[in-house]
Order: sequence, then C-alpha cells, then structure tokens
Amino acid sequence: MLPDSSNAFIGGVFYGAAETLVGHPFDTIKVRMQTSEKRFKGPLDAAMVTYKNEKLNGFYKGCTPSMLSWIIMDSITLGSLHQYRYFLKQNFYNDYKTLPLFGHCIAGAMSGWTVSIISAPLEQIKSRLQIQYDSHSKKFTGPIDCATTIYKLKGLKGLYSGLPSTLLFRSASAAWWGSYESFKNYFNNNTNLSTISINFWAGGLSSIVFWSVGYPADVIRQIIMTDNIQNPVFKNNILNVVKYVYKNRGIMGFFKGFGPSILRSFPANAAGITAFEFVMKYL
Repeated sequence: MLPDSSNAFIGGVFYGAAETLVGHPFDTIKVRMQTSEKRFKGPLDAAMVTYKNEKLNGFYKGCTPSMLSWIIMDSITLGSLHQYRYFLKQNFYNDYKTLPLFGHCIAGAMSGWTVSIISAPLEQIKSRLQIQYDSHSKKFTGPIDCATTIYKLKGLKGLYSGLPSTLLFRSASAAWWGSYESFKNYFNNNTNLSTISINFWAGGLSSIVFWSVGYPADVIRQIIMTDNIQNPVFKNNILNVVKYVYKNRGIMGFFKGFGPSILRSFPANAAGITAFEFVMKYL
C-alpha cells in the first residue's frame, strides 16, 4: 500500500529540514573543493581554512537558500516519487503484489527529473554563495541579491544555466530509491532492527549509492553553476566541462570533494529519511 502522495509532500518538508541542519557544513566543503583548483590541499584543510577565516558561519554560508531549497525539493521529490510509484503500479504492474525494484528505479529517476525544474536555480544560488570565501570574493549580499543579479544579467535563462547538468545528475535518483527499497527489504528480512533503525540505515546507505553514481555529474554541474555569469567560460556545455576536468585534473578530478560528500550524505539523508518515515506514520 503506497502512502498518500499529499502526505508524502508534507513529510518531505521534514526530510529537507533535517537534511539541511545536519548536512550543510559538509556540503559547503564539497562545493568549495569541487570549484577550486589549488586553494585547498584536501577536505580537512578546506574545513580548517574555512573555520580559521570564517568561523562556524563559514560552514553555513548559503544555508538560507539551502534550507528553503531542500524543503521544497525534498517535498517535491518524495511527493512526486509516490505519485510515480502509484502510477507505475496501477498502469504497468497491476498484477504484482508490490511494485518491483525496476519500478522503484524508474519512479526515482522521474522524481529526480521533476525536482530538477525547481532545484536548478535554487542550487545555483546556494553554490554561488558558498564560494564567497572573503570580502574580496564576495559578489552578493545574500540569496535575493544573487538571484536578482543573475536575472538582470542573463534573465531566466541564466537562472536555469545548470538545468541540463542537473537533469543528468538527478538521473542517479534511480539508483538512490532502488537501493533504498533493496536495503529496506534486506534489513526487514534478515535482521531484528526496529523500523526507525531500518529507515535510518537504509536511508544512509542508499544515499551513498546515489552519490557514488551521480558524483561526476555533480562536479560538472557545480562548475557550470558557478561559472562567470556575464562571460561564461564553459557556455553551459557539459562536454566542455568534461574536457576541462579531464585535461586539468585527470579522471580523479570527477571525484574531487567526494570524501566530504559521503561524510555528509549518510548522516544527512539518514536523518532526513528517518524524519520523513516518522512523520508519515502520523499523517
């Protein structure tokens, strides 16, 4: 029995809030690693330099649009995910007792593409604010100033400059929600863990699968989204970024910042999915 999709939208709000509070500092380090060439020696150095120069506030730069965006995005992701699951079950797997794994993967990918329409401009604003290291690199006073500046210079097209790469990245949602169901089924059938513990571990582990699959695309989109607004070097072209990263960083360049991303993904998404499933019990 699939949960009511309207409840899933509400539950997604709690997912997004929990995910942001736990994960934003790690996300800041990830973005700074992805978009800088020689500023940091590694993730630990990036964290130490950030704290030394900007204190705790540095880790939460861009948190306001991040909180807003994650609440909106996770609400849309989980609401649409359940809608797509229901649609697939009713129209393609009606003879099945439950939706099969492939159906969960397809629903996951479709929810990822759906949320990309909202996430592309919001995540661009977040990323641009996160790489404002000091007064010398500060171009925007806040999320509203960032959004209006981009719109004045490039219009709506500028705000959506990262959409193609975001669609590519969000395709990894197929692996995310497919693996989430697999982990849940495994823990339910092979352990005596409580429901909350199963949700926690399945949520955390599936997020690692998601980031492992989608990380190279995330590197590409972060570079595109933080490109020069007036004179973009990469022309919003995914292939241009792929060539640049491979030429200047090698194959491992597509995994730059992967460490803090994984450190963030498990606790942030485990907390998020636990909050979601807990709220869904009472809706």
